[in-house]
Parts: sequence; C-alpha cells; structure tokens
Amino acid sequence: MNKRLKYKIGVESLLIVCLMMSFFAISSCETDDTQVVATFNNLVMADEFDTNGAPNSAIWNFDIGTGQNGWGNNELQYYTDRTENVTVQNGVLIITAKEEQFNGSAYTSARLLTKGKFERTYGRFEARMRLPYGKGIWPAFWLLGDDSNGTQIWPQIGEIDIMEYVGDEPSRMFGTVHGPGYSGGESISKGYELENGRFDTDFHVFGIEWGPDYINYYVDDVLYNQITPEDVPGEWVFNRGPFYIILNVAVGGSLPGSPNAETVFPQTMLIDYVRVYENN
Repeated sequence: MNKRLKYKIGVESLLIVCLMMSFFAISSCETDDTQVVATFNNLVMADEFDTNGAPNSAIWNFDIGTGQNGWGNNELQYYTDRTENVTVQNGVLIITAKEEQFNGSAYTSARLLTKGKFERTYGRFEARMRLPYGKGIWPAFWLLGDDSNGTQIWPQIGEIDIMEYVGDEPSRMFGTVHGPGYSGGESISKGYELENGRFDTDFHVFGIEWGPDYINYYVDDVLYNQITPEDVPGEWVFNRGPFYIILNVAVGGSLPGSPNAETVFPQTMLIDYVRVYENN
C-alpha cells in the first residue's frame, strides 16, 4: 500500500517544492504566504478494491441511463452497472467505455457515486488512477453537493472537480470549481501538465485538500493550485455540505466533443484506490 506524504505548513515547504521542479513535471509553482497548507491524516474512508467483482455496494451507487440532455452536456454514452462497463479485478476498479448500440445510445460507460452512503464536508480526497485517452473521452473524479432531496439545484449546490481530462490532450488535466455565477464555461479552473509523460500510460494520484475558505489541488503530492472565496465571482458554496464522490468516464458532449476516426475503443479508467482523510 502506498503511504501518502504529510504536508508541512508554511512557505518554506512550498519553496522546497519549487526548488525540486526539475524532479517533478508541473505547470506552475508559486510561493504565496496567504496559502493554507494543512495536514489531513485521519483516514475516514478507503476503498482499495481488494475484492473482485462488483464495486462495494456499501460505498458506491450507480447512475443509470443518459440523464437529462446527456447529463447536462449532450453526452453520448448510456451509463450502466453491467460488468462490461464496471468491475473490480486484481485490486483495481475498471470503468470501461465501449462503442456499442445500447438502449438507443452508441456508447456505454459507467458512473459511480457515493451519494447517501459516504458524504463529507472538508477533508483530503484522493484517488490513484490511470486515465483513458482519445478524442471524445472525458474521465472525471469529482465531488457534488447534496441537493437536499431536490430542494437545491446545480450550481447552487456546488461542484468540485478534482480531476478532469480530455483524452486528446493526454499530458494535461485540470481542477475546477462550479458555483452560482461561475459555472459551466465560466467555472474557475487551472490545468496541470506533465512535461515528460502522459496520464494514460501510468498511475498518478489526484487529490484535493479542502477546508474552510480554501481548496488545494494536488497531482502526485505536488500542490499546483489553491482556490479561495476571493477567486470566485459569486457566492462561495463550499463551506457547507455535505458533498459526495463521483467517478465516471463520459463519451462525447459539448466538452470534449465527439469521438473521431482515431478514437480507439474500448477505453478504460483504472482506479487503484480512493481514500478520504479528515484533519484531526
């Protein structure tokens, strides 16, 4: 089992990260004495995917179907809970996007969520994953605020995208927040690019550390962005909750566009683990 690094508090540790840029492929590194870097070391949820078969039903639900307007993005896939689209094998959760005719859709995939089973406000949320690739492929690891049984709607409930990635840019991912006044194309986002490598050829750890008035974004334990209330042009909706976890692989849609002749199917996202820590 990989042991996560504990984060030191203060500008000095950020300076060390910057000095080590030759060892890490990162998009940017800034020392800002207003940044908050906390230590989250109390493990409150871990799925190591040690049991073959279906995902752990005590943790995961499934979204099924095409959603409203293709899950709000005109996506092309039909989400299922079939083993052809989602299974656990040899310590890895496998989400597979396939090109096939199914219930009126040309593609199938899977979308797992912890709504009603595991929800939290604040903490470190991380997953070790190997991503798929190709035009029209859009995997994501994200958090969505609970809608209080339909009494609140997106984007008022808030959305924290820990990892998003479009498959025709295999060296670049991005982290994003959506809220009232800054959603969809107006969301607050920052990318992270590997200088030597691709996210589809090896596993990487994607995570956030989220506390009152800040969300820190990490790739492989490198802090590459912090978002605070001062960074959003609207209400900060991330000091309330709870939020739940979503893992999915979308195909097509307004973002990232449709697959093309070069897109290879099937495509798989491999998840080695999902872990959540709280601050003692």
